[in-house]
Amino acid sequence: MQMINKTAMRTSVARPAPSRQVQTAAMPQKVAQVAGVALSSLALTMSAHADAVVKAGADSGALAFEPSSVTIKAGESVKFVNNAGFPHNVVFDEDAVPEGVNADAISREDLLNAPGETWSVKLETPGEYGYNCEPHAGAGMNGKIIVQ
Repeated sequence: MQMINKTAMRTSVARPAPSRQVQTAAMPQKVAQVAGVALSSLALTMSAHADAVVKAGADSGALAFEPSSVTIKAGESVKFVNNAGFPHNVVFDEDAVPEGVNADAISREDLLNAPGETWSVKLETPGEYGYNCEPHAGAGMNGKIIVQ
């Protein structure tokens, strides 16, 4: 049977390092700086991925696209976000798109049902594109995209 040296065991036990005190007066300012940098980075990231964003349903709850008109460059995309008063869809009017553009091919007739659900459309041909939400067109839920 092997004997264990208890004195050797006591001295080999790791002890936690003494704690440092944090300057609490500077913490709110530091947190605000970090939060500001994070929000700026998020805004840059979002703008890099969406050329324009349109809310389907206004923040006030009105049956409207917000904003009702956006301008993009040819080849850019518009992202629609289901916001309020859903379900919504985005249907382009064949009489309100540039000549040669197939309104059915760029429309989203399926309903966006979930809050925050998104759909994007990339538009290549310059001109004006009129669209509406079929379930709420009678309430005036229409929009316009201008492609330069």
